[in-house]
Amino acid sequence: MRLAVDGREFRPGVRTGIGRYLLEVLRAASRAGASCVVYGDVGARLDDALPGVDFTVLRAPWTQWWDQVSLPRALARDRPGVFLSPYYKMPLMAPCPVVLTIHDLYFIGYPGRHCPVYDATITRLARMYARRSAAIVTDSEYSKRAIATQLGVSSSKVSVIPVALGPEFKPAPLTPAVAARYGVAPPYVLYVGNFMPHKNLARLIRAFALLPDAERRRHALVLAGGYGEGRPALARLAVELGVADRVIFPGRVDDGDLPSLYSGAAVYVSASLEEGFGSTVLEAMACGAPVAVSNRAALPEVVADAGLLFDPEREPDVAATLARILTDAALAADLRRRALARAGLFTSARTSERVLELLREVAARRGDPS
Repeated sequence: MRLAVDGREFRPGVRTGIGRYLLEVLRAASRAGASCVVYGDVGARLDDALPGVDFTVLRAPWTQWWDQVSLPRALARDRPGVFLSPYYKMPLMAPCPVVLTIHDLYFIGYPGRHCPVYDATITRLARMYARRSAAIVTDSEYSKRAIATQLGVSSSKVSVIPVALGPEFKPAPLTPAVAARYGVAPPYVLYVGNFMPHKNLARLIRAFALLPDAERRRHALVLAGGYGEGRPALARLAVELGVADRVIFPGRVDDGDLPSLYSGAAVYVSASLEEGFGSTVLEAMACGAPVAVSNRAALPEVVADAGLLFDPEREPDVAATLARILTDAALAADLRRRALARAGLFTSARTSERVLELLREVAARRGDPS
């Protein structure tokens, strides 16, 4: 199959959740012998060498020109059977069928933005893209319901295919080098991700401050990642609560170090208010970390019975849930076993290869010989 992919998410030294998703799809396509062309902008680069996968830089003066001029020209030139967009948007003049990936609908009505004109405009565009697409992929039943309702498309057009786990996510020892690189030492509570408002990290810090004195003094709260503008405010909050010496901001974590950092965690926590899937939670589970997560959005769907749930808007509930795991070794060991078993269900055959199968079906409906 001749497949084209929007690869602007591939940035040197940076691997976002969308980037991980795309990489696993490309790995599956490469294994299957498909021919792939990945398009990036001038800041993008695909560091992973995969047989059958070519990377092409498309130049454009601004994003919309790339989307609606440079990209459709390249598609007309390369003549793929189908184009995979990792976003809600697509080239309106695409010469081939387009499959959209809509992980969530945070781009509409994001908390704190308060711009009705912007939200109305984006909603109209998203509905137009959704109608014009050949198919839509999303990560969870939660997101599928939201897409069908808010974008006005039939649920039959939306396929739920969970995000794939990379083979690198497996239990690994926390090496002294990794610990020193990020300034962490066990035991610690871990979060990995951005610091956007919906991640609810201020409440998480307040909940950490509510832990029993012995557990709060013994454990650190490690908030890794942090792209977004929230870090200064979170650091000030830690100072105000008297826990600045126990809250660590190690910054971005290299991909190769993540399994070690996950594996060394006493508990992995996500207090998110909105989540279309929760990739980092699944990655932590695959590395054997006990997990405690919000009872909101798609997180209960991902974790199932392999972790503990809490109300993310009730800080005492968050603190009590963390304390249960931190003080009960038998419970923590049981959660580790459950996490590994649950993560083992997210195989490539269940995830990335299903995306590839959908792409083949879309290309075949068009009558593409590939």
